[in-house]
Parts: sequence; structure tokens; C-alpha cells
Amino acid sequence: MHLIIAEKHIAAKRIAAILAPGKTKQVRVSGVDTYEYESEEGTKIFIGLSGHIVKLDFPKAYNNWQKVEAKELIDADVITTSTQVKIVAALKKLGKTATKVTIATDYDREGELIGVEALDIIREVNPDVVFERVHYSAITPKAIDDAFSNPTNVDFDLADAGHSRQVIDLVWGASMTRYISLAAGRLGKMFLSVGRVQSPTLSLIVEREKERDAFIPRPYWELSAMLESKSGVIFKAEHRTKRFWEKAEVDAAMGNVSVGDDALVTELTTSEKIDKPPTPFNTTEFIGAASSIGFTAANAMRIAETLYTNGFISYPRTDNTVYPESLDLRAQIEIFKTGAFKQYALKLLEKEELVPTKGKKETTDHPPIFPASLAKKSEMNEQEWKLYELVVRRFFATFADPAKWETIRSKFDINGEDFKANGARLVVPGWRWYYHYNAPEDRLLPELNEGDKLKVDKVEVEAKETQPPGRYGQGRLIKIMEDMGLGTKATRHEIISKLYSRAYVHGNPLQPTKTAIAVVDTLETFAPTMSKPDMTSKLEADMDRIAEGEIPEDEVLNESREMLGLIFKELEINKEDISESLRAGLREDKIIGVCSNCQSNLMVMRSKRGSRFIGCDGYPDCTFALPLPRSGQVVVTDKLCEEHGMYHIRIINSGKRPWNLGCPHCNFLEWQKSQEEEKEKNGTDKERPKTINDISGIGKVTAEKLSDAGICNVNDLCTADAVELAKVTSIPVKKIKNWQSEIA
Repeated sequence: MHLIIAEKHIAAKRIAAILAPGKTKQVRVSGVDTYEYESEEGTKIFIGLSGHIVKLDFPKAYNNWQKVEAKELIDADVITTSTQVKIVAALKKLGKTATKVTIATDYDREGELIGVEALDIIREVNPDVVFERVHYSAITPKAIDDAFSNPTNVDFDLADAGHSRQVIDLVWGASMTRYISLAAGRLGKMFLSVGRVQSPTLSLIVEREKERDAFIPRPYWELSAMLESKSGVIFKAEHRTKRFWEKAEVDAAMGNVSVGDDALVTELTTSEKIDKPPTPFNTTEFIGAASSIGFTAANAMRIAETLYTNGFISYPRTDNTVYPESLDLRAQIEIFKTGAFKQYALKLLEKEELVPTKGKKETTDHPPIFPASLAKKSEMNEQEWKLYELVVRRFFATFADPAKWETIRSKFDINGEDFKANGARLVVPGWRWYYHYNAPEDRLLPELNEGDKLKVDKVEVEAKETQPPGRYGQGRLIKIMEDMGLGTKATRHEIISKLYSRAYVHGNPLQPTKTAIAVVDTLETFAPTMSKPDMTSKLEADMDRIAEGEIPEDEVLNESREMLGLIFKELEINKEDISESLRAGLREDKIIGVCSNCQSNLMVMRSKRGSRFIGCDGYPDCTFALPLPRSGQVVVTDKLCEEHGMYHIRIINSGKRPWNLGCPHCNFLEWQKSQEEEKEKNGTDKERPKTINDISGIGKVTAEKLSDAGICNVNDLCTADAVELAKVTSIPVKKIKNWQSEIA
């Protein structure tokens, strides 16, 4: 029996369908679907994994954060545990009788490791099994047939490089996360995540935010005039001095220009600008382009992975920006002679020679991202089609001619003051006909000749200020990470997703929270190695050397542990200062605004029993309070409600879209209003209870219990979890729900 192992179930199913001479037979093994068919060589069985089916971890003895010091994790044993019990069982069962195994996982460092993990499980029960490896960059009939016709060897060095990354990231992340979280007093779900790649990336975002905070805007003025041509067209001309830094200077210039004055055309310069076509997509360029049309990095890669496994595009994780000679480019374009992109394909095929553009990076593992097969819009959802179209159009654009623009520069004299106006129009669309994204618009000027006199229709001075450097968008940040050697093409988008899920950043462009700033400031002061890219880029380079067979994995792992040990020595010396630094920063991140009653800080607080709410720092003198949702992390934004003096907040729940709750006070008032409207709608004029004691059936003792639980007013009771309240007060759940119903 010949066992073929793919990285995912859908890939196994598609590959089996491509290679089978007829229909495949679906057989369930240990609860896992497999696909098989008979061939001249015997039975062939295809099984899909679920990515990594095992994970690295520490022995259970190290799991207690309070008893095991963080630094002990540096030299702790690392064990392998199963994450997909059914798949592991199926591999063992099939592996016992397999005469040959073909690893058909994705061809990259991570895919090689996933394949070796599966192979190791099989070799435990069948040590002498013969095995081979196939490489492909698209799940299409031609690519799969070629790959299985030319098998190669498993690259254990490449797998070791992937394994070393897992070990290093586990040891660094777990030990530093535990240390920083304990120092800050943030345990449980609210722990402070620290990572080898994550922390330097977060540092980049925080540094940019500090640049913005330190930026001092400088005022300047712009002077412009609206001119009317002989044909009656009105257009804008700007003063030769782009920015006036002194108000007196712009006032003096404006004093020389008046409505009705003549504007003499003193110079006209017409030229042609060549607009070169773009280079092929690698992962970073693809994410950047997807980001510009509204996709997050993680969502773009998730959809790209789906398109790949369904055979629509090539492998989306690649550094390559040069199409390989082995790729039949004309045949690839001919695929689109029918369908939605027919006119574009036929236009390109008119060329006698198809010469694509080339980027700066050329690798041999995978080609740049290109459309692998023709798809119909009905076969995809809206987002999938949007990204598929992006890939198709970019592919076409790399073969297209340059675009050409006609540019016009004009100068005008208005009573001794020089003005200028520039125009541009696309005269030869070239590649922009195929790839229309983010295209600049034509800036048209009326017909002008030197010596013409135009009338000044309007004169305007606009006061402006210089702007701080912009925050990083996801696409831009991934490009910077690539340039600095932070992460890989397969992990950078995941790092950014982790920053969001840990409530270190919000929005796009990315804005750090006060918690993020506190963590980065602490690391930069007491463990600067963790916040700079040098360390992680050095380890990335060493992992590449493992993949090339230049150095053994153990040498890199030992070096990384030594580096981490030096960091912990610094941390131990400054233990108290680190704790104080973190706690001060985290407290600041809980401030929602200023109490309108007593001017104290309004904070995210927790009751004795753990429920959270917005309370006044002036308690017990001030009892102002507002409810908060029971679950999710609270992120305080920099948008301020002028009416209530509170910052807008976001609620982040893992795996869900962030909830922009807005101003908590406005939100609460809106909720109250909706409740009143609901009462009116139902035709009840029953007066709403004002306090806990106003609800029928609640006595003084019960009210005190609810108060102790942090349920201070009727609204808190209404929004609280009835089961949790029952545990606190020993009151039946049904009774509490009746009270809540009475309020609502």
C-alpha cells in the first residue's frame, strides 16, 4: 500500500482526484476521511493532516507559574504532544501496512516539518518504510502530475530549521511571558504576552507612536488663486512658495494679488512620463496590495490559502519576484481566453513575445504568486473573488507595456507673484488597463499658450500645520518586518494578529495601547535585546544556516538559550523596578476619563467577586459607576467624548470582530433609552425601579449581598450573569431572572 500525506484534508482530496484514473473511494480510518484507488502498483491511500498534528510543550511540572520560576524554562526539557489524536491514530494504523510513503505537504520550512512530524509517527510503527517527497507550487493537474512523476528526498535539514524555530519561540516566549506577567500581576487570561519576534515588532509600533507624541506641529500658510481661462474653465494655481512659514510673508504676497487681476502665462512645459509595470507578487507585495483594497494581512493570507488549496492560485507563501523559466507563461495566459478576463488575455496573447517584469528577489522554492486556473465568480464568495481578481490582474500587468502620461507644467505671473499649475493625463494606459488599483487620476488643465492672459477668479490663503509621521498600516509594517529580518513570509501576518488579540494594538493603521507602551518601555530599559530586531534577525539567519546544512540545530538552540540566560540576569537585578514600571503603565491603561461629579479618574475596576465595571477613583466618597460587558478585553482609544469626558472603548474577544462600544456613558444612556422605548412599545406604564430596594421581593440583606458582589444599581443587576449572581447570593437563578425581567 502506498500512503500519500498532504498538509490538509482538502489538499489530499484534490490531489487524489487529480491522480486517480477514475473516481476515488472515501474510507474512514480512525475517524478520519481518506481517499483511495487501485493502480497497477497497488492501493494508493491519501490522507490530509491539519497542519501540525503535534506541538512542543514543557512537562506538566513546569505549568505552575507560582511555583516554577520563569528562568527555569530556559533549560527545561521540551516534549512533543499530540494535538490531533484521530489523525495520529489513522497514521499509525495506515503506516503499519504501508510499503511506501510520499510526503506531499507544502514545500517550505513549515511544510517540511509538518511532513517529517507525520513521517516520524509512521516510522515508530514501521521503521523500515520507504519514503519520498514531492514538491509542487499549485494544486492543478499539470503541477501535481509533474510533482509525482519527479519525487525527491525529504529535506531533514529544512525540517530541523522549522523545528528550531518552534523550540526557540516556545522557550523565549514562555519564559519571558511568565516573568513579565508575574512582575505586572497580570495572570490568567489577561497575561502579558512577550515573544522573540512579537516584541521587536511591537517596539516598532510604539516607537512610531512616541514620534507622533513628541511631534510639535509647525504652522504654515498656502496661497492659491483660481484662474479662468479664455474658454471659461476655472482651475487652481498655487504660489511658487509652496509653504509660507511666516504670516507676514503670505500677507505681503496676497496683497499683490486681487480678484480680476491678469495672470500672464509665462512658461509651458510639456513632457512624457513613463510609468513602468509592476513586478510579480511575492507574499509581502501581495499583502501590501490586499491591504490597500481593505483586507487585513491575516484575512488576505487566509483567503489566499483557500484559493491555493482549491487550485485557483499558486502557493501564496513565497519570497520570489521572478517567474521561473520552467513556467509556461503563454500557456498560463491562454487559460483565460474564456471567462471574465477574456479581453485582457486575448490582448496579451497578441504579443509575439511575452517578457515579464522581474523583481529584486529570486528564489528556487516557489514561483511568484500567479493564477493557476480559470475560475468563475459563482465558485467563490465576494472576498475570494476580489483577491483572485487581484492576483489575475497583477499577473497580466507584469507582461503589459508601460503606461505613458503627458505632463504639463505651467507658470503664471500675477503682479510680480509667481504661481504654478501642473497637469497630467494618461495617454497610453499600458499595464494600468489590466491593473486598475490605486491609479492616479488625470489632472487636466485647459488649453493654454505662452503669453495668454487669464483672469483671477478667486484668491485664497489656507492655514495649515505640519503633520506627525503616520502610523503603520499592516501592509507597510510587514514590509518593514521583512527588511529587518523579523519573522518569515509565513509568520509575519500571524504576529500582527497576535498583537491585536493580546490588545496591544487596535485600529488600522496600528495604534498601541498604554499596556503595549508600558511593556515596550520596560523591555527597552531592562531587557533591550528583546525589543530590538538584532537578536531575532541573528537567530533567523542561523535557522537559514540549519536549512542549508551548514550548522547543526543543537548549536543554534544552545546559543539561543545562552542569549536568553544573559537577559534574565539583567531582569533579576532590576526585578523591583520592572514591576513598578509595568504596574504604573498598566494602571494608566485602565483610565477611561474624568468623573464629572468629583473630577477623579474613572477606571476599569473589579468588584470583590470579580465582575468588572467603570468606577470612580474617588470611591467611597463618589459612587458613580457604569456597567461593562462581561467578557472581552477593554481597549481604551484616544477618541474623547466631549460631552462626558470619557474615551471611547473597544471590546476585543478572541476570534470575533472588535466591538466599538464608543463612549461608555453615551452607550449606557442609549441602552436606557431603548429600554424605555421597548416599554412604551409594549404598552406598559409601569414605573422603572430606581434602586435594588425598589424591586419587589428584595430585602435589605439581599441588597447588601448584591452590593458586595459589585452589583451596585439596578442596571448592573439587569446586565449581570444570573448564574454568577446566584452563586454569590445563594438566591435561586430563577428568582434573579424574574427580577431582571421585572427591570427590563
